[in-house]
Amino acid sequence: MKQSMKKPSSEQKTMNKSKDLVIGIIRGTHGLSGTMKIESTSGEIDHFFSLKEVRVKKENHSKEFKVLSVFGATPLLLQLDGIESQEEAKKLVGSEILVPRDMACPLYEDEYYVEDLKESALLYLPSNEANAKDASTELDRNTPILVGYITDVVEGGSGQLLEVALTESVNLLMQKPKDTEKTQKVFIPFRKEFIGTVDIAKKEVQLMHLWILE
Repeated sequence: MKQSMKKPSSEQKTMNKSKDLVIGIIRGTHGLSGTMKIESTSGEIDHFFSLKEVRVKKENHSKEFKVLSVFGATPLLLQLDGIESQEEAKKLVGSEILVPRDMACPLYEDEYYVEDLKESALLYLPSNEANAKDASTELDRNTPILVGYITDVVEGGSGQLLEVALTESVNLLMQKPKDTEKTQKVFIPFRKEFIGTVDIAKKEVQLMHLWILE
């Protein structure tokens, strides 16, 4: 993915950064020299050893760092240029480590990056549940219903959560009054009990059970 030699505008830089992928989470510190313990989001660690630079993001703030060294395995340890004490490292605990797509863990067949879930349509098939609250004759039980759009993937206490901005279709499905004041958002555990087929090419994700939205 080569770019021309023309200096990118600030808008282009922001757009390029938004395509970075989260490959790890800073979980703690190791020793007194600023070394940090890293959890790989993919479970793989080989790609960490070839990193030269990373972007560290915490909430709405991010900063680019040069990688001084990566070593260990369990835990995986990382040293960044400019982080020289345990106190400085502690401030980064909980931060995400992001890199360009070509520096992330290689994908195997039927795998995808979590980042690619964002902006995908969340679809529900009424025929999945015999006892769902969608018995209205207005609904074709064999036609997928647009529940909402995935706006983010965040870390929860027991795993990753899909942040979903619901559409008005949900009010009809769940027989709720229309809410015109604001877009309702919900968090759905990204687990096979609740999420079915994921089609990255079509940007579509299947919701297995409607009750998880309540």
